[in-house]
Amino acid sequence: MNLKGNKSATAPASSPAAGASVDEWLQFLEAIHPTEIDLGLDRVLVVLRRLFPRKPNARIITVAGTNGKGTTVATLERILLAAGRRTGAYTSPHLQRYNERVRLEGLDIDDAALVGAFEKVEAARGNISLTYFEFGTLAAFVAFSEAGVQDWILEVGLGGRLDAVNVLDADYAIITAIDIDHIGFLGDNREVIGFEKAGILRPGITAVCADPQPPESVLQQASAQKVDLRLTGRDYQFQPRSGDGVDLVMGDSVIALPDTPLPIQSVGAAAVLARELAPEMSGVQLSDALKSVRVPGRFEQIGSDPAVFLDVGHNPHAAQWLAGKLAQYRQSGRLVRGVYGALADKDTVGVLTAMADVVDAWYFAGLDVPRGLSAGEVQQRALDAGVMDGDQFVTVAEALAAARAQAAPADVIVVFGSFYTVAEARAL
Repeated sequence: MNLKGNKSATAPASSPAAGASVDEWLQFLEAIHPTEIDLGLDRVLVVLRRLFPRKPNARIITVAGTNGKGTTVATLERILLAAGRRTGAYTSPHLQRYNERVRLEGLDIDDAALVGAFEKVEAARGNISLTYFEFGTLAAFVAFSEAGVQDWILEVGLGGRLDAVNVLDADYAIITAIDIDHIGFLGDNREVIGFEKAGILRPGITAVCADPQPPESVLQQASAQKVDLRLTGRDYQFQPRSGDGVDLVMGDSVIALPDTPLPIQSVGAAAVLARELAPEMSGVQLSDALKSVRVPGRFEQIGSDPAVFLDVGHNPHAAQWLAGKLAQYRQSGRLVRGVYGALADKDTVGVLTAMADVVDAWYFAGLDVPRGLSAGEVQQRALDAGVMDGDQFVTVAEALAAARAQAAPADVIVVFGSFYTVAEARAL
């Protein structure tokens, strides 16, 4: 998935000149391929082999799934850093700056290193056309290699089997929750989508599946390739801790999971794989590392009195999780106010239906981006979902300002529906 501006109408005549900025390079990347999404590995594989004649000397850890990938990547990154490993993480999309997508030793890549990686990919690709995401993925690989990163944590952009990230064979893999999203590319049922996600698996590797009810297509591929697949409910469990909190139980090993706003299944899956990747860490060390995990835009609190939360959830499965988090705040006299903006190709009716019982007042915001819905279009879809009342606003900023003005100090405001929606709110 990409979070970026409008695609240029025509491609530049040549690549950016020496000394070009990150923004100039991103504008170039947006224009060099005729379509934003063009799944397939043939083109990117040719350029990869020019950049890396041999597989990089690092552990490749690939993360796929419908929801929870960002949490899984951030959790595993934090644990491996705590273990003293030189760690890199590649995620998408970004919220404010492209540099967020490539993290080296826990920090966003600097402009000079990013531009240098772009330049090397451009020199290697020749006349091969790459999408924005493919070009950026290869640049992340270059940056990791040049920084001497030992563990490459790679988040799939879309699907898995045909995603550019999958051009590298994974040594380890995590498949998070699987549900229906990106129907036009991945299919309209969990079995077909699961098949695409399981495309990141490789023969004999160790993998974790965080979905409590994994599709048969995932289990079949893991079995066929003799993958050592760790399953929630079978190989590890979540148990309520006396008093408060949750324990992760793996055989005789018990790890106290911190109280976190993040999806517990994703946090747990990362901790399970970390036992394989960093066996020298004790349960206490793992638990301590987990306390510092933060994911921008994932039930992120940015204000108080009233409390304001941001969440990038944009499909029904993510909305169901978000509704569960908000349910605890719906006390007598305490209202939940929802600021919602979405893209046209998302299941907005499913999202709104999942949130209808926990949101008391709606503020529909337009998104002035490719595929963005206007507030009126969101309102119509809300009517289709049975959400009758709601005010319309041209921008997320206006919607959030109205929600804050009308909220009592004890109320809760949640801004959600898209990475674009959250990005606009975070920029205020």
